[in-house]
Amino acid sequence: MTALSTLCYIECDGKYLMLHRTVKKNDVNKDKWIGVGGHFEADESPEECLLREVREETGYTLTAYRYRGIVTFVSGNGVTEYMSLFTADGFEGELCVCDEGKLEWVDKKDIWKLNIWEGDKIFFRLLDEDYEFFSLKLVYNGHDKLVSASLNGKPMEL
Repeated sequence: MTALSTLCYIECDGKYLMLHRTVKKNDVNKDKWIGVGGHFEADESPEECLLREVREETGYTLTAYRYRGIVTFVSGNGVTEYMSLFTADGFEGELCVCDEGKLEWVDKKDIWKLNIWEGDKIFFRLLDEDYEFFSLKLVYNGHDKLVSASLNGKPMEL
């Protein structure tokens, strides 16, 4: 099975808006901290999906964002997801309650202390280094274990 999605890290005052996924049952992201985003609807572009999902999950309307990379997640259990990764530093509106978990502003230096996916640590490093645009492939073992990663088609050491 193949899926298309977006993920956005909204930045403000040295912090990212993070979503602690605690609500949905049978959630692959259960108890993980991730950005906001979701799956494409019919005929949406990555940008349209981004804007809709951010508005639905946070109440914010993005006014400035950057397409940072494409992340290919191979789950190890039959699902491959192509995720368009964005950062945003301009938004308006009021933060709302999210029905998927708790939204919280987290200092960038504290992200590493959260329960995040192993592969997310790689793209956080790329974001921190202000990597222009990247293609990152992350292969998992069907659970939480990252078994391989490739950056722009070249294998990485884990």
